[in-house]
This record gives sequence, C-alpha cells and structure tokens, in this order.
Amino acid sequence: MFSKEMIWLHFLALLLRHCAADPCNWTGSGFAAGVDSRIVLQVRLRCTQGWVRWVFPGQAVRLVLEPNLSSNLRTTVCIKPSPSFGGASVFIERAGELELLVTDGERQRQVFCFRADGARTPALYLQPSPLQSDGHWSRRTMSFRYELLRNRRAARNVGHSSGIQTSCRPCNDTELLMAICNSDFVVRGYIKNITHYPESQTSLVEVSAVRLYWQRSGLFNRQEASGASESVSSWHGHINTLLQCHIKPGDGEFLFTGSEHFGEAWLGCAPRYKDFLSVYKTAQAARLNSCDFPLD
Repeated sequence: MFSKEMIWLHFLALLLRHCAADPCNWTGSGFAAGVDSRIVLQVRLRCTQGWVRWVFPGQAVRLVLEPNLSSNLRTTVCIKPSPSFGGASVFIERAGELELLVTDGERQRQVFCFRADGARTPALYLQPSPLQSDGHWSRRTMSFRYELLRNRRAARNVGHSSGIQTSCRPCNDTELLMAICNSDFVVRGYIKNITHYPESQTSLVEVSAVRLYWQRSGLFNRQEASGASESVSSWHGHINTLLQCHIKPGDGEFLFTGSEHFGEAWLGCAPRYKDFLSVYKTAQAARLNSCDFPLD
C-alpha cells in the first residue's frame, strides 16, 4: 500500500515531468513511473534568461540554450544556483567533453560563468548524484537561474570562475557616452555607505539618488523624507562591484550606470556628475553623442 504522501508525490512528479513551462523556464522531475536513468533528457530553452528546476533528479538532462537572436553576440553564459541547490552537478559541454561547473550541494552565494564554445550552441549537462543512504530523496531539488550575456565585458563583474577577465579601470569618454545609452540603470546621486564582503570578493555600494533617469526593473526604490516645509523625494538602492576594485567613499554627486544580473545591480561607469557633464557637452557640440541625455 502506498501512503497518501507517496501518492501525492507521484502525482506531482508526473505533472512536473510533462510541464515544459515556457521557452524561458523549465521544470522537470525524475520521480515518475518509467524513468530510465540511462536516457538523457533533451531540453531546449529559447530565451536569454530564465530558470531551471529539476525535482528528484533521476536521469541526466542535456540543456541547450538556444535563444532566438538575430546575432551571435551573446558569448558568455552565467548561472546562479539556488540556496538549496542539491541532487545533481552541472557540467559544461565542450567539443563532446564535459567540464564540471557547479558541484552537487554548492552552497556559495556565487555566480558561475563560462564562455560559449566558439560557434557552438551553449549546452549544459545536469548529472544526478546517487541517492544518499539516509533516504532523504525528497529533499533533492536542483535549481538555478541563467543569463546569456553579450560578451566577456558584460560579465566581468558577474562571476569569478571560468577565467573571465575583470577590469576596475575608469571608463574612458567613449565608454561613458555608450554607458548612458545602453546601461540597465542610470542614476545620479551620492555614496551613502560601502560594505566589503571578503568571503564573496564583492563590495556593496549604498546609493542615495536625487534623480533616476531609468532602470530596467525596481532596483532603486523611492523614499519620502519630511523636510522643514514639505516632503522630499529621493531614490535608494544598492550596487555591487568587485572587492578588488577597492572602491572608496567619495563626496559630491556621481552618475551611476551599470547592468542588472539575477535581480542585482552591478556597477559600470560611475564618474563624478560634473565630469560627465563636461564630457557630454563636448561630445554634444561635436555631434558625437550616441543618444540624447536630459541635462538638468
């Protein structure tokens, strides 16, 4: 006789196993009748970002990241394991060989990145681990979020593995003018505080912004502060950067730009606002700006 819990888990597994979800995300289960551990399940995802959830891993999965893009500029893949990542390991498929990327039970708050293998479509191989003797199979859930990035520069602050080169040098004028056009967020404000995290080799910059020009999502939130005569509105948020950049607090206004990855802001170009104005106005006079930027 099966217990009610076993019947419910069996029903859930059957449901999940046949749930392709959508082109960006995938959920599957190996706890289903007829699962052959010798068969590799083939999965294709068509988006540049999404998530994967593999419940009760019981067979290998080959995951092909094949977004519908007009160009092949996205040459770097990054994945962020969930806090409860377990039950399987993640390998990179390169020229028919497998390279370990994330180990079963990885608990670090880390993002893992790798370069795509030339013109080949990026592929991951999810290998289930043997069941533990304690019988805690019900706790085995392997999940992670993924992003496909345009190039190594876009990923320089996101992950620290796979040999991605990092750079902490200031942006030149050309890079700055491009940053205000292409960044996921652009805000003007002050550095309120900086916290360093040696264990993750990152620093977190707390920003109080007086002007939000744009952001891809809600990384910066509006705050109301009561003044002497009326309430004053400002924006507040946090921006990540690498510890090796040795960022320090500075007085005055800055223009913060950067990218968003896995729901977090990562610092790109961050000149003092007065220096940005000088660069922008010079380029504006020469008609060299890539986009219009509101000056106020």
